[in-house]
Amino acid sequence: MLLNNMIWKYASAMSTPESPLLLELERQTHLKTRDPEMISGKMQGRILSFLSKLIAPKHILEIGTFTGYATLCLAEGLVQDGRIYTLEKDPEYLHIAKQFFKQSEFHDRIELLEGDALEIIPGLDVDFQLVFIDAGKKEYVDYYDLLLPRLKQGSIILADNVLWRGKVLEDKKDERTQIIDDFNRRASEDVRVENFILPIRDGIHVIRIL
Repeated sequence: MLLNNMIWKYASAMSTPESPLLLELERQTHLKTRDPEMISGKMQGRILSFLSKLIAPKHILEIGTFTGYATLCLAEGLVQDGRIYTLEKDPEYLHIAKQFFKQSEFHDRIELLEGDALEIIPGLDVDFQLVFIDAGKKEYVDYYDLLLPRLKQGSIILADNVLWRGKVLEDKKDERTQIIDDFNRRASEDVRVENFILPIRDGIHVIRIL
């Protein structure tokens, strides 16, 4: 475990640094929230930014805003007239997200929608090239089933926390772990997609529509 932590710190030190705004957002998240571990943080944030830049999407859908760290990382890859739609049904921490969105260079390209994603998504007449799922784990399969028919070939779905602190390896799984495992298996067995899991932090499932 010590070696893993040392490798993680080395990898972080050798990676492109996060912006001062993201650094302050992470600090405020740790100071002002009960669940700061929910933030993506530097390394995962750089991965999200890097993937977004490779895809260069015009429209991004994020399910689960929290304090907006991942939102701002994903927005870094938007094309000039692009837009990110971020959905959140728990308003507790949105005041932090809104504060930092306003300070960001992407402030006019972020659409924050409050409410249940399963109710909001059907009403969005938008062609999304990139989707990031990081909300209620019990709905992961529902999000997948709702989104897949709406996405075109080459579109990417990223799903966070798919290793669930290693619990997916347990023979006897609790309900939430089983739901995550079911989601992973659904994607791995779906002939409409290709996929792989990045074992970074709590796992990111990368799914590409064929």
